[in-house]
Amino acid sequence: MGKPLERAEIAAPRGFKQRLYAELEPAARHKPGLSVTNRIICILIIASALFAVMETEHEFVGNHVGAFLAIEMAITAVFSIEYVLRAWVSSENPAFGPGLKGLVRYLMSPAAILDLIALAPIVFALAGSQAFLLRAFRLLRILRVARLGRFSRATRYMRMAVAARREELVLSLGVTILLIFASSTLLYLVEGRLQPQQFGSIPRAMWWSVSTLTTVGYGDVYPITALGRVLAGLTAIAGIGLIAMPAGILAAAFSEAAHREHEQLEEERRGEWRPE
Repeated sequence: MGKPLERAEIAAPRGFKQRLYAELEPAARHKPGLSVTNRIICILIIASALFAVMETEHEFVGNHVGAFLAIEMAITAVFSIEYVLRAWVSSENPAFGPGLKGLVRYLMSPAAILDLIALAPIVFALAGSQAFLLRAFRLLRILRVARLGRFSRATRYMRMAVAARREELVLSLGVTILLIFASSTLLYLVEGRLQPQQFGSIPRAMWWSVSTLTTVGYGDVYPITALGRVLAGLTAIAGIGLIAMPAGILAAAFSEAAHREHEQLEEERRGEWRPE
């Protein structure tokens, strides 16, 4: 029988701190799914991002600036409490360990840094920053959506998929860069004299190459010679395969990661895990 998931290896919470850790950390739960607390946090994250988007439209805000600010302060207060509690219970996580060093390791983790950045906009709002700077920092609240990744099994699948196929992805990136340089150089040689503004240098031709290889094709820059159009057609055909390559690699790796996780969950249900 394979090794069960981490949450099956964690002893049942005994003290308040351990119970709180199990409530905040999805991997520490003894049954699948999110806790009530984390479900509320997910709802608040989405609500905060929606309010940040709505605030950019004056017809939504109107004369309700104070109400929007009050709602944001309330949501930020909840996230601030959550941040402090997560830092306090981080010693229960074996990845960080107990003591001051464990706390520092948690505070320097990407998830904790993202949590802290998401709390910054309300500080600038209360400090009365300049309008442009304030708008920029308010939009940081949209980053809170990225925090949903800690609650998502799909995010874990994606990390596993990228890690398992990193060599193939690096190879596809290398092929992409090579094709961009090759097509840009060829179009510079063929079209540069006739269209110096668009293809007068390799960096200028790169804009056309990127838009063609990614199959976007804005149409603002295009070759006018017969040879240039032949090269453009070959570049466009290469772009179709270029886009499909990493997509296929990630799709296969994602499916494999999901299958392995499913098998581990089945083993866990049959073995270590017991419903409460």
